[in-house]
Amino acid sequence: MSSLNTNIAAMTALQTLNQTNQDMLDTQNRISTGMRVRDASDNAAYWSIATTMRSDNMAVSTVADALGLGAATVEVAITAMNNTIETVSKIKAKLTAARAPGLDRAKIQSEIVALQQELKSAADSAVFSGQNWLVGDGSLLPEELIKTIVSSFSRDSEGQITIGTIELDVSGYDDTDPLNPTSGTMLFDSSGSGNGILDTEHDVTTSGSSISSFSIYELDISGITDDPDELDALVEIIGIVDKSHELMTDAATLLGAAKSRINLQKDFVDKLMDSIDVGVGQLVDADMNEESTRLQALQVRQQLGVQALGIANQSAQQILRLFQQ
Repeated sequence: MSSLNTNIAAMTALQTLNQTNQDMLDTQNRISTGMRVRDASDNAAYWSIATTMRSDNMAVSTVADALGLGAATVEVAITAMNNTIETVSKIKAKLTAARAPGLDRAKIQSEIVALQQELKSAADSAVFSGQNWLVGDGSLLPEELIKTIVSSFSRDSEGQITIGTIELDVSGYDDTDPLNPTSGTMLFDSSGSGNGILDTEHDVTTSGSSISSFSIYELDISGITDDPDELDALVEIIGIVDKSHELMTDAATLLGAAKSRINLQKDFVDKLMDSIDVGVGQLVDADMNEESTRLQALQVRQQLGVQALGIANQSAQQILRLFQQ
């Protein structure tokens, strides 16, 4: 039936053309943005997952920055620690030379003073971003002398977030067990309590010695004579300095281990960020080969739709011929 009021063919052609135009718009948006899921209306599930993962990836990126900052801080501490270890070795060598009878120990002391000043200068210079892990506050509680570096960010299946850390002990000299003292990385105690490896007071047990106690930083051997008791005391002092040297070596090992772990974690975090980017891309990125092929097909459909609509609209013109004479 032909009707002027209802052109079924034109209506069908128009609906088809409108759908083709909408499909073309969607395809062009995917090509221009490179994404097939831009918002929740495209695919609510994928959009939600991708949004969460992007947010987590930003947090992981911050972890990478924190690891970089921690690595730089540790590197500065290691450099200064190695310098102080070498300087203490030189002090030990000067003390060993002073053990020989007949030497002018006042002159040896002047050399030791210069080395002691170098110890303090190196420790005070080990600062990065306001952090100095060789000079600490010995009045703090042990748990307050643990430095932490943010090392990981993770989310479990229930959405609970976990922040991982790398810990480093920056505590000072602990002689609870006199035969086996321990220490973190603290060389000097800024509180004045003398709990650092280099400013801790050590008792000299040898009788007849002019030195009853000393710290490596303030050691003065200029008054030691060739008296056998004094020389025995000097040997005891050398042993204490050697033990402190071992503690500093252990501290350098702690720093080195922390640096290695930081570097490993940083490499992992960098790879993790790349993996998250790839995973998100697989969910929301458009396949450009597929979309370009689809666009060409839709362009043909659009042209055919325009022609079909034109033909359908012309059918109404045929009715006029019925009234022509």
